[in-house]
Amino acid sequence: MPRDMFADQQQRLQNLLRQVRLDAGLTQAELGKLLGQHQSFVSKYESGERRLDLIEVWRICEAVGITMHEFACRFEESLQ
Repeated sequence: MPRDMFADQQQRLQNLLRQVRLDAGLTQAELGKLLGQHQSFVSKYESGERRLDLIEVWRICEAVGITMHEFACRFEESLQ
């Protein structure tokens, strides 16, 4: 399957990841610190340079104070 086949969905995921960080009132550096990572880690996944696995998304959700369920629902809403 071509990687760009899901380009629109990937962009929406990146936008949502950025939005939940902003909703939590966190900078990239602050979120990176909560995750035990550098600011560049957050920048790379928000820009699409790096993809995340499910455990990483779960950790991000915990850090910004939302559940995986809420995140998944918001992602589904963004696709409609």
